Amino acid sequence: MWEKRPILFLILATAAIMTGTTITMIVPFLSVNTEADRIESVKPYTPLQQEGRDVYIREGCNNCHTQTVRPLVSEVLRYGEYSKSGEFVYDRPFLWGSKRTGPDLARLGGKYPDAWHYKHMASPRTMIPGSNMPDYGWLSKNPLDPDLARRKMKVLDFPYTEKQIADLATKNEMDAIVAYLQKLGNDIPWRKAAQTTIVGDLKNPFIGNKDAIEAGEHLYENSCAPCHGEDRQGEIGPELTDIDMDDADLYEIIHNGISDGGMPAFGSLGSEKVWQLVNYLKEKDDD
Repeated sequence: MWEKRPILFLILATAAIMTGTTITMIVPFLSVNTEADRIESVKPYTPLQQEGRDVYIREGCNNCHTQTVRPLVSEVLRYGEYSKSGEFVYDRPFLWGSKRTGPDLARLGGKYPDAWHYKHMASPRTMIPGSNMPDYGWLSKNPLDPDLARRKMKVLDFPYTEKQIADLATKNEMDAIVAYLQKLGNDIPWRKAAQTTIVGDLKNPFIGNKDAIEAGEHLYENSCAPCHGEDRQGEIGPELTDIDMDDADLYEIIHNGISDGGMPAFGSLGSEKVWQLVNYLKEKDDD
């Protein structure tokens, strides 16, 4: 029947497609990034952060890293609190991405100290063995252009001061991208709210267990040595050759991290592996 009336069929098909598009795409789009979605603590990018964002886009970082945590249990456990639309009101364009050759970066800000990022960007494998991310040490050789940054900030209508613009004269692209990475996810206080409360007394189940100590040594080499040194002599993080604290206190620090000090939480390793690290550190300390 309809095949005998192609014009009518085309009109009805077009109407159906437009109706579906309006309901599933246009209406939801109009309902986001409104005043109701805005989060007071989310601030516009500074000139240095904006320059870093432009470097991030130019180098195609969004081809390997997403910047959105979906509201799924597995994602929240790995990356942190799921993303809110109000976090992206100043992103032009947004960089949500869809492919994770590398990890999601939506909650990266504050996870590591600046020194970690400088070293990682210069040579990723020094911080994450086996990483296939290219080296970006050459960014340190590219100075920023304050006049170009000023024009960008005016176009974006972002607030800035002339001092912020003038300070760019002493900065390079490496400084900029580190500043940008440290902002990601840092405008909302999600990390403290997501911190796990350890219930009950903590008792070391592996005291004197050689297998646990050996396992802890391997964990240290992969997870801790890039910041604290192969021999625990300290580098980005403090030295760990003289740990004067109870096993339970050390467990809590490793499990929850130190948000103000830029040490990530390692609770995701599981309680057994955290205790293995504790025993390795305390056993080496006793030596």
